[in-house]
Amino acid sequence: MRKKTFAAAALIAAATLTLSACGSGDDSNSPVSVVSEEAGADKAATVLDQPFEKPDLVLTDTKGGKYDLRKETAGKPTLIYFGYTHCPDICPLTMNNIAVAKKQLPKSEQDKLTVVFVTTDPARDTPVELGKWLKGIDTRFVGLTGDFATIQASARTLGISIEPSHKDKKTGKTVSVHGTQVVAFSPKTDEGYVLYGEDATVDDYTKDLPKIIKGQNP
Repeated sequence: MRKKTFAAAALIAAATLTLSACGSGDDSNSPVSVVSEEAGADKAATVLDQPFEKPDLVLTDTKGGKYDLRKETAGKPTLIYFGYTHCPDICPLTMNNIAVAKKQLPKSEQDKLTVVFVTTDPARDTPVELGKWLKGIDTRFVGLTGDFATIQASARTLGISIEPSHKDKKTGKTVSVHGTQVVAFSPKTDEGYVLYGEDATVDDYTKDLPKIIKGQNP
């Protein structure tokens, strides 16, 4: 299996090396600083030897209300992803993969899982825009927006770097460069203990979500 163990501190230190511009073709976002890796691995799950603390983050949800991440997701299996709605490839693919896998779960387990999408492009991703975008993927997904500096700082605590949105010189389109990892938080400890890269497939999430929901290692 492709289960890897990473040091959380090393991930944070190398965060600037784990960026990907959606639509840029840059695939340099893969986590680095491997502590140990089992031979013959074929799983997408990366188990952290030092789990991440859940960000102390309060932002605005798609209904315009305040959403306290720690309070709202306490004791719940939670997946967190940082991306933006204008992304042409990686962000929608990642969220759709999770949505499809989630639908394979029994209804009781679907209700336990919380999936949080935090925008990296808050200037364009208003609560209304986030709501419209997520409605086409999964109406139960939580969309959050707010102050960019706050979002950037919280992502950094998870070893994920985010740069301010800018206009691409080649395409003229506004892009957001950001790490594309999905972090899974355990319902037992509320810590981020599993990491997924952009290469994680529907099958990967389908196999792993039942264990994530129980707080087990995938």
